[in-house]
This record gives sequence, C-alpha cells and structure tokens, in this order.
Amino acid sequence: MMFNLDEILKATGAELIKNSSGKDNYIISTDTRTIKQGELYLPLKGASFDGEKFLQNAVEAGACGCFITGDDCPENAQLVLRVSDTLEAYLKLANYARRAHNPKVVAITGSSGKTTTKELVYSVVSKKFKSHKTFSNHNNEIGFCQTVLSMPDDCEVLIIEMGMRGAGEIELLSRYAQPDYAIITNAGSAHIGRLGSLDNIAKAKAEIALHLKEDGTFISQNNERIKNFVKFGGEKIFYSLEDTKILERRPSYAKFIYQDREYELNVDGDYNVENSLAAINLGYKLGMTYEEIKCGLAAYRPIEKRWEVIDVNGYKIINDSYNANPESMKASVSTFVQLYENPVVILGNMGELGDYENELHYGVGEYLSKISPKNVRYLTVGHLAKQISLPLEKEGFFVKNFENNTEVSKFVLANINAGNTIFLKASRNMKFEEIIEQIKGEVKI
Repeated sequence: MMFNLDEILKATGAELIKNSSGKDNYIISTDTRTIKQGELYLPLKGASFDGEKFLQNAVEAGACGCFITGDDCPENAQLVLRVSDTLEAYLKLANYARRAHNPKVVAITGSSGKTTTKELVYSVVSKKFKSHKTFSNHNNEIGFCQTVLSMPDDCEVLIIEMGMRGAGEIELLSRYAQPDYAIITNAGSAHIGRLGSLDNIAKAKAEIALHLKEDGTFISQNNERIKNFVKFGGEKIFYSLEDTKILERRPSYAKFIYQDREYELNVDGDYNVENSLAAINLGYKLGMTYEEIKCGLAAYRPIEKRWEVIDVNGYKIINDSYNANPESMKASVSTFVQLYENPVVILGNMGELGDYENELHYGVGEYLSKISPKNVRYLTVGHLAKQISLPLEKEGFFVKNFENNTEVSKFVLANINAGNTIFLKASRNMKFEEIIEQIKGEVKI
C-alpha cells in the first residue's frame, strides 16, 4: 500500500524533521537489501539487529528518506520522520491500511495446525472472495505488517496467522488486526517451556478474541481450557472431530460427513479433517454455498514440509518436518502408520518444551507404542528423541537412535529397501531436509 505524507503522520504520530522530497505517495520498506528507488525506509530493531545502523545504506540504495528514533539521519535524505518506536509505527501503518481497505479480517492461531488451517481457510474463501493471506508462517508482528501492507486494493478477505512465543503477543497482533473472525485450532503443549502450564498456553491463545469485533464470530476447537479463558460475549462456534463421520481414509485422501453434508480432502489425517471444520464454519458465516465450500476444501494442497509427499531414489518420503510438538507428532505419526504399508518413521527432537522436554518426548513414545502396528520401524535422531525410543523398545518395536541426520541417512541407504515409505517429523531446527538431500545423493555422506 502507498501512503501520502498526511496519512503517515496521522497513522504514526511521527514528528516531521525534514521534507524536500516533493513526492505525493510513499511505499514503506524495512529492508535495505531490497529497497527500491523512492521508497521510505523504516528501520526495525530486534535482539540481534538494529536497522538504524543502515540509514545511509538505505538512502544510497535509492530511499527518498527514513524514519529515525534519535537525532542522527543521513544528510541527503529528502524526508525524515521521527518516532519513538519503529515497530510500533509499522503496526500503526498496518492498522491504518486495515481500516482503509476494510476487508473481512480472519485471525488464526493455535498450538498446532494454524498454518494448515490458514491454507484451508484460504482455499475455501478464495472460491468466492478476493483473498489475501499470511505468507508461509510469517506470523509475528513484522509478518503481520508485511501481510497487511501487501494486500491488494480489492482484497475482500484478509487471513492473518498469529504465532506467539509468550503471553501478550497475540493480544498485540489482535489489537492492530481488529479481526471480524477469530479461530483457535487447539491449545496444546507447544511453548510450555516458555509459558509454564497448559492453562497459561490456553490463556495466551485466547488473547486472539480480546479485540474481536462485537458483531464478529469466535470459532474454536471444542476445548475446555479455551472455553475457560476466552473473553468474548458475541457468537461462538465450537467444533470437534467427534462431530464428524469419517467415510473413507486412504493415503492423501479423506471423505467425511459434517453437519449432514459430505466433504473431501486431498490429504490424509483426522487432524486435517478437524482443521477443515474451522474453514467450513467460516465459509458459511461468510455466506458461501455448500458447493463453494466443498470445492474449496477439495482444492487444498499441503504446503512445503507439511505432509509433502515426494519420491526419492525409489523411496516414498512424506516430509512433515516443518515443526513439531507432542500433539502434532502423535497425530501425524498415528495417521501415517495406519495408512501406509511397510512404514519407516524418523523422528527428531521437539523444541521449546522446557523442563518437561524429557517427559513429553517419552510420552510420545508411550502413545506410539500403543497404537502402532508391530511392523513399524522407528528411527530417532537426537538426545531428546532418544526418550521416544525407550517405551517403543520396551514394547518390542524395531528402534534405533542416531546422533545426527547424516548417521540416520547412512542407515536408511544401507538397511531400508527402496519401495518403503519413510515419514519425517521433527522441530524445524533439526533440519530434516538434510536427510532428503542425503538420500537423494545431493549431499555427499
């Protein structure tokens, strides 16, 4: 979105220090590496970076001017604006754009499944409305601003994914997003190391409804903790997998009935069926027809590293390694071992579990030992994932633990026959894409 100077001053409350640009409208840029001629540089700051150190670089790269928080600014900058906090200014600009365009805003959060649910929602609502969504999982304050400011002028539905690492973060995003609809996919143990308890996690997720419009709708998994903490007096819709009847399960396909209507998904997993219920309910609230919603769900395809099915040197590999927490690992692995023959499961460490990390990893192993067929072979990578191995070993499953990705790749190539299907699940920092690259032979091992 382009802003004129009056809009920038009104939105941010900035102090005008200098203006000789003569321009009528400005595009905001926060990155000196991609800034274009005539854009206005807004330097962001973080724990390990300070954009104000690159004011001169921005102007030399073509910026007409910049925001500052202190007194120093490039002499050749044509426009200089002073604010007390550049991230706050960015959020205020995003909120101004949100109110100026006035699309229906859908905010989505959850311990797991929020990115998939965002993609399902987009797949559905884009069948009827001009829609715009958070790119990938850029779900923090900066990603929120980038999403809002990149929406087209004719956007009718804006879909915002909201992530969090601690209390108060979702409230901040909700305050500037002012959602018409808020969705919580679930409230599990992800980030328990930071928040300390499941109640605190649910309370933090429920912040999404604090700035939900009074005539809006809150849509959530039927979760007692969420119900206890959500503060919203308007319409609430709760959904559950128990509300569905699964008609068919097979690899990359599910058929189910929800509220007496039949739907199809070209992805497997009961948890994906449950995620789709949020999109169905939202579609009806937006006035969509059954056929539009059904068609939108059928058009959904998983995004990279989320149940991504690829063929590698004779192996079929299902890469679900974008991220992991105990709930998502249990759900995805149970789906895999029930649907695929000769299954090989490679699991890695899960992050941000704090003092509970050993207990929660062990709990995943206990769960899998009870629901897995005995022909499943489990390979684990990392010292925490070794805890997953222990209860599986006790129950007689084939299990091996490895220190790193290279070791497990070597084992697969030497001991797992082509034709087997391999499932990958771990937190992002385990870099399980290395396993695929090594099995492909793209990386020498």
